[in-house]
Amino acid sequence: MNDLEELYQELILDHGRNPRNHRALEDCNRAECTKADGANPLCGDRLTVYLKLSDGRVDDLSFVGSGCAIFTASASMMTESLRGKTEEEAKALLGAFLHTLTDESGSPPPEELGKLAALTGVREFPMRVKCASLAWRTVEAAFGNNANTASTE
Repeated sequence: MNDLEELYQELILDHGRNPRNHRALEDCNRAECTKADGANPLCGDRLTVYLKLSDGRVDDLSFVGSGCAIFTASASMMTESLRGKTEEEAKALLGAFLHTLTDESGSPPPEELGKLAALTGVREFPMRVKCASLAWRTVEAAFGNNANTASTE
């Protein structure tokens, strides 16, 4: 097993068992806080993402939902990776991550993904790409890009 595979397994297990930011945001009805729902009907992964922006930055980001370990780990890692970034930086990272997950060229993940690169191991299992991308597609909807609903159908 190579280093990336080992990191992949460790991160998936850690975040899958102990997800970070797995909570609803209180008082998420104000203008600076949005939420979006996402679902993967093929495997049953479901979540709500809560996104709080303040002065153009991701001030808080959390999720509530249930699903497989890859889904949970990806959602957990997403909340940690996007918090504190400007909206522009967050959207750029979101795009880079989703592109890398679906990149069939086999090229190595870009350095800006950092620990998120560990999740690119799911490229070998096309059905798992949907598990890893669901939270990211849902936060994309929370940013207002997809009418506050996401699906990996």
